[in-house]
Amino acid sequence: MNGASGWQILLWVALPYLALGVFVVGHVWRWRYDQFGWTSRSTQLQERRLLKWGSPVFHYGTFAAIGGHVIGVLIPESWTRAIGIPEDVYRWFSAGAGTLAAAAIIVGVVILAGRRLLVPRVRATTSPVDYVALILLLVIIVTGIVPTLFVNLLGHGYDYRVSVAPWFRGLFSGSPSVTAIATAPVVYQVHAACAWLIWAVWPFSRLVHAWSAPLWYLWRPYIVYRRRVAARPAEPGTSGRRWRRIGVPY
Repeated sequence: MNGASGWQILLWVALPYLALGVFVVGHVWRWRYDQFGWTSRSTQLQERRLLKWGSPVFHYGTFAAIGGHVIGVLIPESWTRAIGIPEDVYRWFSAGAGTLAAAAIIVGVVILAGRRLLVPRVRATTSPVDYVALILLLVIIVTGIVPTLFVNLLGHGYDYRVSVAPWFRGLFSGSPSVTAIATAPVVYQVHAACAWLIWAVWPFSRLVHAWSAPLWYLWRPYIVYRRRVAARPAEPGTSGRRWRRIGVPY
């Protein structure tokens, strides 16, 4: 942190640790005092046609983007180089895969955001914290797409693995490189700052449903579904006691 100003320390050290603390404590509080609210607050009953298309596209694109961040930020450049992946090959692959993920996220978020803003019944179920989370998501998406397309894919490229990545990994080792992130382009700084802000908002929004994935479905017993078809009545004499209609002689 040598040479870092007070604002840089506040933004790149205090904010991440504060966001992580709020993230953990907020989830514990929400689980203890608001378990009935621990839900995605599904609006499928209000509108399902747009949700059917927007939700899968957005979630699959998000999973792909998260996977790209894990590879690009958490895995050092020396590791990929050690397994025989040159930096230019990695950069082109990252930009191409990131572009596909970005396209899916854009399509999904346009559908979902438009649905939430333009469908009155869905808009009525949206809380203020949901709007905050939505705005932060939009900023994160835009600031992630811009460098992917116009810097790494179409531009001269920028190696964020020597600036943003060491700072991020340093947060978990207790020695974040403030000067590294402070010298990164502004679009990367905004992207990183909003990402930490959404971690702080997460426990108080409908995003908590991400931790309620029904993983136990993987090992639960199979459920057998049978049709409810009326069984044909047994013939007289087949059950040991013979029943006859009234008026029929023995």
